Amino acid sequence: MNSLQRMATAVVSLALCVGATAVPAAEAAQQSKPDRSACRLPAPQQPGTSAQHTISSGGRDRTYQLHLPDGYTKKRDWPVVLAFHGRGNTGAGTEEFSKLSTLPAVVVYPDGVIGTGDGDRQAWQGAPYAAAGVDDVRFTEDLLDRIEATLCVDERRVYATGKSNGAGFVSTLLACRAADRIAAIAPVAAALYPTGEECRPSRPVPLIDFHGTGDVTIPYAGDADRGLPAIRDWVADWAARNGCDDRARDRATEPDITVSRWRGCDRDAEVQHVAVTDGGHTWPGADSYSGGGYTTQTIEAHEVMWRFLSRFRTPASHH
Repeated sequence: MNSLQRMATAVVSLALCVGATAVPAAEAAQQSKPDRSACRLPAPQQPGTSAQHTISSGGRDRTYQLHLPDGYTKKRDWPVVLAFHGRGNTGAGTEEFSKLSTLPAVVVYPDGVIGTGDGDRQAWQGAPYAAAGVDDVRFTEDLLDRIEATLCVDERRVYATGKSNGAGFVSTLLACRAADRIAAIAPVAAALYPTGEECRPSRPVPLIDFHGTGDVTIPYAGDADRGLPAIRDWVADWAARNGCDDRARDRATEPDITVSRWRGCDRDAEVQHVAVTDGGHTWPGADSYSGGGYTTQTIEAHEVMWRFLSRFRTPASHH
């Protein structure tokens, strides 16, 4: 083969190679491009306001509080924060003390179904007092389908937080079963009751956890009689699942705040734990009642979690 023939063969081979990779690349770009059809729809309420809405899921009418941020427009894709209340509380009640509605995001506060035990107290799947036969993971996915179909949001920037029973639901069920839709989570004073199933998320899920060392409702050291793990051990197990370094780096950031960070995690799925010295069953930084015991004012949980959560995205291939 002379030099001209070799050159022609090389050109043809290069063209075939480019052609073979161009289609998958185009498909990948299409998959990662947000569906902007919802951005052409009118907003269901005025920017900067909160309102109750109803959705049917699992044969039940379920309610949720929806907050649109100030400046909500159809010209950008807003992140979404899901906030799950504690036992006996409501979405609206959680909005009041959490300050999550001040974030630059669409915030959704779902309402649980009345469970068992004393009083008509709403609860979430996974706890021993949750209503039987209620699939709150399915409800959350139905709710996300509604939000993504009607609002200008970024499906890759969906985050979940919660307080107590709501935080437990996020941590033991939602992030474990729906990791393809939840980019990162931020449980606060989580009630981590055993669910009877192993947490096997489809991808490493970044986590920042908040818990008071003086919490008597969900003790920091755990409660074997209720199957509740020691909080620090549970977070370390999550870090191990994410493939992080064995040892965390601890740093006192405030007189009553110690932050532990696990680095070197698979896919950069970092894990952090924020321990509030003598903190109660409360939301750090809350200005109104969020639970019993000491509420620190040295940090604002909504601000700390947002700096962490907003760094993460779900993989583009799902979308």
